[in-house]
Amino acid sequence: MRKLSEQEIERIVNLLKEGKPLPEDYKTVLFDFDTKKEYELIYADKEREEDILADTMAVPLQPVKTFRNGEDGNGWTNMLIFGDNLQVLKTLLQMKQEGKLKNADGTPGVRLVYIDPPFATRQEFRGSQDQKAYQDKLAGARFLEFLRKRLVFLRELMSEDGSIYVHLDQRKGHYVKAILDEVMAEYNFKNQIIWKKTNSPKSQAVEFGNQHDILFLYAKNTSLFKLNTIYRKPDESYEEAFVHDDNDGKGPYQTVALVAGRTQRTAGRKVFEFRGVSAPWLYSHENLERFWKENKIYRTKTGGYRLKVYLKDIEGQIVSDLWIDKEVPPLQGQSSEVTGFPTQKPEALLDRIIKASSNPGDLVLDCFAGSGTTLAVAEKLGRRWIGVDCGKLAIYTMQKRLLNIAESKDLQDPNKKKKYGKPCRPFTLYNAGLYDYKMIKELPWEQYREFALKLFQCRDERHEISKIELDGYLGADSVMVFNYQKHKDTVLDKGFIDDLHRYLGDKIGSRFFIIAPAASVQFLEDYIKKGKTRYYILRIPYSIIEEIHNRGFTKIKQPVSEMDVNDTVEAVGFDFIQTPTVECQYFIEDKKGQLELGKSSKECVIKIEKFESRVISRKPMEFANLETLSMVMLDYDFDGEVFDLDVVFYTEELKKNGYEVRFAEDKVKDQIMIIYIDVFGNEKREVKTLSDFSK
Repeated sequence: MRKLSEQEIERIVNLLKEGKPLPEDYKTVLFDFDTKKEYELIYADKEREEDILADTMAVPLQPVKTFRNGEDGNGWTNMLIFGDNLQVLKTLLQMKQEGKLKNADGTPGVRLVYIDPPFATRQEFRGSQDQKAYQDKLAGARFLEFLRKRLVFLRELMSEDGSIYVHLDQRKGHYVKAILDEVMAEYNFKNQIIWKKTNSPKSQAVEFGNQHDILFLYAKNTSLFKLNTIYRKPDESYEEAFVHDDNDGKGPYQTVALVAGRTQRTAGRKVFEFRGVSAPWLYSHENLERFWKENKIYRTKTGGYRLKVYLKDIEGQIVSDLWIDKEVPPLQGQSSEVTGFPTQKPEALLDRIIKASSNPGDLVLDCFAGSGTTLAVAEKLGRRWIGVDCGKLAIYTMQKRLLNIAESKDLQDPNKKKKYGKPCRPFTLYNAGLYDYKMIKELPWEQYREFALKLFQCRDERHEISKIELDGYLGADSVMVFNYQKHKDTVLDKGFIDDLHRYLGDKIGSRFFIIAPAASVQFLEDYIKKGKTRYYILRIPYSIIEEIHNRGFTKIKQPVSEMDVNDTVEAVGFDFIQTPTVECQYFIEDKKGQLELGKSSKECVIKIEKFESRVISRKPMEFANLETLSMVMLDYDFDGEVFDLDVVFYTEELKKNGYEVRFAEDKVKDQIMIIYIDVFGNEKREVKTLSDFSK
């Protein structure tokens, strides 16, 4: 059972004092009641929640760069994280537990979660350039468990009064609803929202054209749930409901209930008499008398009372769960906010969600961040934000979108013609699971030590055995972080292990761990056995040792075509950046194909002749030339500081063109940055000028 917050305890005490019934969602908190005993969706390889939370690896967050340096004044800098979102969510949960994940009002946890995960439909969608946008590879039980693991962590990350929106399509929505009922609890379900995602569904001979997505809204705790009232422009049918007019200059009005309905009466509402009518009134006697004096009470033919609501006083039509209005239109191809990223959602959709379920300064999280719509809207609305994605294309798309946000449209402009006009607040880009070891080695010792312990999931607990200072524990076993900075002339050889064992002897158990740079270790074995103890060497930067984590090591994979951009890949463990070997010819030649009027007749050509990935592993991994190339990205006008993505070329397309990257000569300004990315996320960067392209 979870622990009650002080706010919840105070609420329960007040309800009991007033003799009112407790809300339904408190029964699992106050009593040992498990909703899973009532029902549970069963499928292959489903793990226990306890095992998911315990066994998932947390990976350290390595800061790469802070853009627009500084803080928002409250010790917070927004976060853009490259890595597998499951491992990142475990790390963020640790941050919450350490008090490092807060809203501006000091409340721990994330106030609003929005996720738009891959739908796992195996249905092909069309993206930019009329290519297939994506084709989800995880289906059935694998997809459900993939999503369920993340939902378990998201629930734990949420603040006690937090909300989560899960965006899906019609094919997997009903399965995910059952999972959400289990993870979030059915009584915390608030809405199924229908969003009209297209104005022109494809005509189908065998089925009705699909025109909508669904979003499930759940509260962390129904008793603390808050939803800001959102209005939209009233439609004609809405205004037709204002049928009354007293001709007193106040204009038309409609009437609404003053007496509680059946469902409202269950909340313990008191019955009292007003103007000859005894009923469970929705308002206090004082307010009813005020309405009477203001001539706002309407007398019905049966002698009852209703409240007059004037059209002139209405802010707008209250938004329902059917989002088909013009204020959340589908994203149009010619829209200025289009990034070219497949499955991008419109800013208006996230504007409504973020306004409804958060306030300025609240923390918003999207761990399938994609094109960055959630982050861009959260930024414009003054929210704190965290975005996570495992795709390099997504990371560079979001980086560009945020840094150029001043030129994007102002969501508060009713005509949507004004520019936002403000630079983004500071945000830091982090690596999580794929690290730059050179940067790590340059850290001050204490930061290096902390990073090394986190890398291998060790507890940071200094202790001594036989006057030897040790750094922490892995499980119940002691861990030493080899201080290569202090002992620059010392190597970790078998003699070092002999000396260590002489002091520790039988004072330790069957296992002892030493974390050390691979270059400092002078033997090949994973461990050296002395007496009853095995001295394990956890080498940095070798990939995770299976004996420690009892699982295989899986790398994040980058797409090789646009249809693969949203493939779902689970990465386990960590690895280190290894710059690929790239050899190219750079030249200019006449443009192939039809010439465009007013455009350059010359093309810059990058012919990729050699591309080889280097993978740190004790098990040799052989790849054919060009086999591991994922994509090539270009910034035509590189400012020497920040890569500003202009175009991406996927390997599948490059193959068809003989591995040639082609672009118009006049696109290049002073200098161009080229990033070659392999399927593991490693990069090779080059800066060129036109003079480097021989004619």
